[in-house]
Amino acid sequence: MIENPTGKGAPPEKPAEKPAEKPAEKPAEKPAEKPAKKAAQKPAEKPAEKAAEKPSLAKPATPVTAPATATSPQPKHQGPKAKDAPKQKGKQPPKKHGKGVSEPIEVDATQMLTALVRLRSGLQDAKFPLDVPKVEEQRTAQREMVDQLEDYVIPRLMTIDAPLLTVVGGSTGAGKSTLVSSLVGKRVTEPGVLRPTTRSPVLVHHPDDAKWFGQDRILPDLERVEKPTTDPTALQLVPSDALTPGLAILDAPDIDSVEERNRTLAAQLLAAADLWMFVTSAARYADQVPWGFLKQAAERSTAVAIVLDRTPDEAVETVSTHLARMLASRGLKDSPLFTVLEGGIDEEGLLPPQSVAEISEWLTSLAEDADARTLVVKQTLEGAIRTVSRRTYAVADASGDQVEAARRLRDDADKAYDESIAAIDKASADGTLLRGEVLARWQEFVGTGELLRNLETRIGRLRDKLFNTLKGKPQQAERVTVAVESGLETLILEHAEAAAERAEVSWQSTAAGQQLLGDAGQDLGRASRDFRRKAERAVRDWQSDVLDMVRTEGADKRQTARFLAFGVNGLSVALMVVVFAHTAGVTGTEVGIAGGSAVLGQKLLEAVFGDQAVRTLAERARKDLDRRVRLLLDDERVRYTGLVDSLELAPDVAEQMRTAARRVDDLRFAGAQRAKTHRAGE
Repeated sequence: MIENPTGKGAPPEKPAEKPAEKPAEKPAEKPAEKPAKKAAQKPAEKPAEKAAEKPSLAKPATPVTAPATATSPQPKHQGPKAKDAPKQKGKQPPKKHGKGVSEPIEVDATQMLTALVRLRSGLQDAKFPLDVPKVEEQRTAQREMVDQLEDYVIPRLMTIDAPLLTVVGGSTGAGKSTLVSSLVGKRVTEPGVLRPTTRSPVLVHHPDDAKWFGQDRILPDLERVEKPTTDPTALQLVPSDALTPGLAILDAPDIDSVEERNRTLAAQLLAAADLWMFVTSAARYADQVPWGFLKQAAERSTAVAIVLDRTPDEAVETVSTHLARMLASRGLKDSPLFTVLEGGIDEEGLLPPQSVAEISEWLTSLAEDADARTLVVKQTLEGAIRTVSRRTYAVADASGDQVEAARRLRDDADKAYDESIAAIDKASADGTLLRGEVLARWQEFVGTGELLRNLETRIGRLRDKLFNTLKGKPQQAERVTVAVESGLETLILEHAEAAAERAEVSWQSTAAGQQLLGDAGQDLGRASRDFRRKAERAVRDWQSDVLDMVRTEGADKRQTARFLAFGVNGLSVALMVVVFAHTAGVTGTEVGIAGGSAVLGQKLLEAVFGDQAVRTLAERARKDLDRRVRLLLDDERVRYTGLVDSLELAPDVAEQMRTAARRVDDLRFAGAQRAKTHRAGE
């Protein structure tokens, strides 16, 4: 039964003021209802003040048989109030709202539908793969918002005249299934004896309303079935003549089930409701989980009704009073509260009809009044749209955070490898490679001592001497080639290892980077296993290209004898030395030796090709080496940047969501202005 928020009923002295009315109306049937009726028709000032000071839905001294004092199912907007329902005879619709009551926002449905579809698309495109602060909260928000748009908002906006969908939800063991079956008058859903209960949700509707609940309507992701099933992805449809056309009741899983998929499904179903009917009990009404859902309902302006089930008669007043206070403190003081006394069930597992009569009459009154039903639907729909739009901005910000986190990871990897590329470029051009083995083999090839000391003063005779010296030394040229190959490979490998290590250290400093490193499936802190082989191949290919350059350049030279004397191998070795010509990285005695070696190599080449051709050859060889080194390091870099790319984060998604949300807000504001103008015109 529904409780009276005005206290314990009207004072017994009140009926004396109008003795002719009360005894005449219902003296024989239920004389104890006289105070409750009096309070409903002409509430005294004192009880009204008491309700305002101390929101109490305590059981009246004498039970009432109709929702005489229940308040509106619409917490923050106008709607069909339960107190307006008939108290004695017939089932009449709630009273229409009078002047001064806010009307629903008059929104252009087509434009709003387009805006919401775009908003859904933006939300679906948002991705949250990286573990950044508060990301789990936004992942949940995105999933809830997309589900609500697809399951309820968009389908409901397209079918505003569909039956009122009342979703019955609550805690484990609250008696939801028994209540639903009792409202229908036959067993349509089985209560769970063992917990957790895994079954499909059950939707009961009038046969004439079957068209409204097809696969393309509300909750389109749930497969429609006609028989009970344990598949939580199915929705069992049960037609029943016991329900009034325009009303559908859905029995949802437990919101506090130990099965996560049951909890998720329950939340999804409640988000698709026009009216939330929360069922609790005297033993469970203060549980935290249901109040989390009720808080969401208050924030969304969702129409809510509360059923206090399985309540001992002696505890009704105490429990209902406390529950009323809890509702009021959480913004739900206008939600109707029904009480079902603890009692037996019949052989079919149904409650006595009188136990659910008030709830049934109240729901029927909503179903029979199309205007009242539409007000409830629009209130919940508008609240859902407003909430989704408001929450979008936080999701958009979170999407931007993902893009920014990915950008930082990419920049860190790029910085590490760009530094190594620059280091290789510098070391291969400043004379660093003209040390150790390379320098020793080069000196063997060209000779030292007087040849180097007198290079500038006696360049002509030295050329002749060099000609004679180099004659018959192809093996020394090959040794220089091998030394260059080894030195260059070592240089590249060293810096590739350093780049990998720097990138890993940088990524390990953030949770997002640690996550991607963990997902890589390989150790990224070292160069890849086949990098040495790739580097060897790249260096040999470069040397081969240098050889081809020299061969091509000397193909039409007249000084064939000198060219042949130096040999293609000898000239290509000299060109490599010229490429490594700068001496900024060489210190001590090696400065003069390496520098002289480079100059000697250049003079040798000029003797064959001329100075301009030598500069061109050196530049080409230099660029080719840089290109190959960059390709090698870029392949290594991709091990990191490829992980970032695999996230497929689009940088413009966040702004798309904000734009779509602003469009929805603009349409809501325009609708509010039209409604305001309409009311002013009345």
